[in-house]
Amino acid sequence: MNVFRKKQTGFTLVEIMIVVLIIGILLAVAIPSFVQARESSRAKACIANLKQIDSAKQQWAMDTKAAATATPTSANLAPTYIKTYPSCPEAGTYTLGDVSTSPTCSIGSNTTNTNWSHVLP
Repeated sequence: MNVFRKKQTGFTLVEIMIVVLIIGILLAVAIPSFVQARESSRAKACIANLKQIDSAKQQWAMDTKAAATATPTSANLAPTYIKTYPSCPEAGTYTLGDVSTSPTCSIGSNTTNTNWSHVLP
């Protein structure tokens, strides 16, 4: 008597475990890189905002013939010198300061990684 067995197709448990292991290794490598890229991008965006604010302050001072100790407000700068007043991507706040000083972000400098600092160079 011949008993025909149907050939079963599919993946074995070992094959599935190997695939899950490979995916885990890829995620372990990719996630830190993604986080680092995101933090670096946010810091660069904040520095670009600070440069834009500083430029607007200088333009405001030249147009109003303000002294170096004069301090503009965000209302003085937007919408004449900046279309909209920028906000820090890390939810920090910007301090304008007087015309002779650079604007600052409340996040400030990062001592562990200088690529993530929110300070004008």
